[in-house]
Amino acid sequence: MANLYTKKSAELKKIGPRPETVSFLLNYSRALRVVDYKEIKFETLLN
Repeated sequence: MANLYTKKSAELKKIGPRPETVSFLLNYSRALRVVDYKEIKFETLLN
């Protein structure tokens, strides 16, 4: 049983998000605008 865990962890070389995921999150954060007006927050997605 311990052999299975060590073998899988040794095979994983690159751990991280895919480029498509990073691109999606960056584009979303660029398009999101938050406006504070008095005690209210307005969130707008500019696409």
